Amino acid sequence: MVYYFPILGAISLAIGTILERHVLRKRKVDIKLYQVVSFLCIVLVMLPFIYFFWKADSAAFETKNIMIFVAVVLFSIIANLTAFYSLKWEKVGNLEPARVLEPLFVIILAVIFSFFAQGLYERDINIIAPALVAGLVLVITHFKKDHLDFNKYFIAAVIGSFFFALELVVSRLILDFYSPLSFYFLRASSIFLISWIIFKPKLQGLNTKVKFEIFLTGAIWVVYRILVYYGYLNIGVVFTTLLLMLAPVLIYTFAHFFLGEKMSWKNFVASLVIVGAVVYVLV
Repeated sequence: MVYYFPILGAISLAIGTILERHVLRKRKVDIKLYQVVSFLCIVLVMLPFIYFFWKADSAAFETKNIMIFVAVVLFSIIANLTAFYSLKWEKVGNLEPARVLEPLFVIILAVIFSFFAQGLYERDINIIAPALVAGLVLVITHFKKDHLDFNKYFIAAVIGSFFFALELVVSRLILDFYSPLSFYFLRASSIFLISWIIFKPKLQGLNTKVKFEIFLTGAIWVVYRILVYYGYLNIGVVFTTLLLMLAPVLIYTFAHFFLGEKMSWKNFVASLVIVGAVVYVLV
């Protein structure tokens, strides 16, 4: 049953990416304004549930763990700004080779961290090997010749993928001290406050429809992150990441039907490899 949660997370990631893309490009929302409003919406979505699912052990407030949390927040701000920037000015399909680097980065970083934080990250080669193969195939099948130029939007997407991966792997160091909801609530609240102080955006430029779309996107990100954190705690970082690799396939599918962006035959090959890797690990 627990394996279904990361799969639901992959679906949430795909839907959230498409909605985010729609708001940033079609609605022409400034990325700094979007950063502030989206995290405000994320906080508001979680607020009614905090009373019931709050957890923050005393160990979370030790100096070392506070520093780790601060690092997570800083990495998240960098990741989100670079990701929003690339999404706003480039097609989802063109950015996929950079965006699909995230799971590969997560796996590599998790393996590296496993040597320094015993028991928090998988060391089982039967999980790591299929995940690495799936990650590599995902990147290779999504890479195109015209991306050899590495334009600034593509590079921004690569930076965003790396810092998202780094943030996720580092989060595992202190995730045991929180519930998934309380950790994401504190993370999102911190990002909102810092972004608000730095950017001081004016909300008057957003109409009601756009605000609702951003709120809906925020709700989807809440579902996604909670499912990811739950997966990290119960089945491991690498295995959860392997299951989340279904998201790029779904993103291409949604982009095809809702954004009119064509799919490549390479996506089918990547899908077969990912499904095969998941089945191998499960069996």
